[in-house]
Amino acid sequence: MNICVVALGKIGLPLAVQFADKGHKVIGADVNEKVVELVNAGTEPFPGEHDLDVKLKKAVDAGLLTATTDTAAAVAASEAVVVVVPLFVDAEGTPDFGWMDAATRAIAQGLKPGTLVSYETTLPVGTTRTRWAPMLEEGSGLTAGEDFHLVFSPERVLTGRVFADLRRYPKLVGGIDEASGARGVAFYEQVLDFDERTDLPRPNGVWDLGTAEASELAKLAETTYRDVNIGLANQFARFADKNDIDVKKVIEACNSQPYSHIHQPGIAVGGHCIPIYPRMYLWNDPEATVVRSAREANAAMPEYAVDLLAAAYGDLKGAAVLVLGAAYRGGVKETAFSGVFPTVEALKARGAVPYVSDPMYTDEELAAHGLTPHQGETVTAAILQADHAEYRELAASDLPDVKVLVDGRRTTDPARWEGVRRVVIGG
Repeated sequence: MNICVVALGKIGLPLAVQFADKGHKVIGADVNEKVVELVNAGTEPFPGEHDLDVKLKKAVDAGLLTATTDTAAAVAASEAVVVVVPLFVDAEGTPDFGWMDAATRAIAQGLKPGTLVSYETTLPVGTTRTRWAPMLEEGSGLTAGEDFHLVFSPERVLTGRVFADLRRYPKLVGGIDEASGARGVAFYEQVLDFDERTDLPRPNGVWDLGTAEASELAKLAETTYRDVNIGLANQFARFADKNDIDVKKVIEACNSQPYSHIHQPGIAVGGHCIPIYPRMYLWNDPEATVVRSAREANAAMPEYAVDLLAAAYGDLKGAAVLVLGAAYRGGVKETAFSGVFPTVEALKARGAVPYVSDPMYTDEELAAHGLTPHQGETVTAAILQADHAEYRELAASDLPDVKVLVDGRRTTDPARWEGVRRVVIGG
């Protein structure tokens, strides 16, 4: 097949490489000229994705992957179009469709009869049918479900392990009609491979959910579940703190039987997915009080971590505090909705002087994010925000003036912090 992937970001580019690795000819379309240049040179435009550098160069050298800024032309040359353009929401959860609208209009200009269009960007329920279908029809003069096929098939992967996740998790597909769904299933069966899994109710592979709406809800539901579960764990942790209980032991005990799957509490829930998609769900379902409460509980955790620091340290006014980790999670160079930002703001609100360090970021990169890099200044307190593997080896001798450490992820080794008051959430 000839395939167009629209947007060559941290999900789109690995997808394009995966399709090419299966022998299909792929054109990647992106509005960023620098990204297009790097891809055409066989150079990954962002670090950290396992095997992407090798697979990308192989695909480009084989002539199976090229990139362009001309989305309409790329679509016109393709039989299938996969869209992975970012969608943002504001603090109230209102979606900003600007980038996706622009991409969809460009796709419509190149759309020809018989093409499959698959949206993989997480969307509010109903968007594929009520927003993208009319927009594609208006721009192309074609009729969705008759002249071209349209499906929603959510990406379900984590950056850093995209290729492994593509094999491990079933690929969900939902069409605006039965024929679109069938075409979507046939497409993904040709571009993906799947691990055998005996734990699933049916064989791993491409699963047709029947409608675009069901597929849209599946992505919102699975990510919202995680946020709600973490919110519950955080509530348990705060109660445990008040009652001198180790919540980690409690959660391990609960999860020893098959009906309990309590997640781990922590200082923050970050990234492009878990803090965002519950808000998107709430945009569809504003009466979902459980979802709203969990989101509020999780958003309050950075402030709570600073409360724990103040309780153990005393007045934070003028105190130099080091925040360990700018990334939203360990091992990933990404600050999207990272807990570092509210943690720093909470420290400033108490009069503290916050510094930030992260093994994955240079001082210049931290400063570009509005953070003050730690450049050897004496600090007397620390808060661990990201669970980087490097922090497992961190010791009191590395920060000799620190009196209190709040480990927001239970990452540090207690034995290495003798003489320092080490506080954990739910501890």
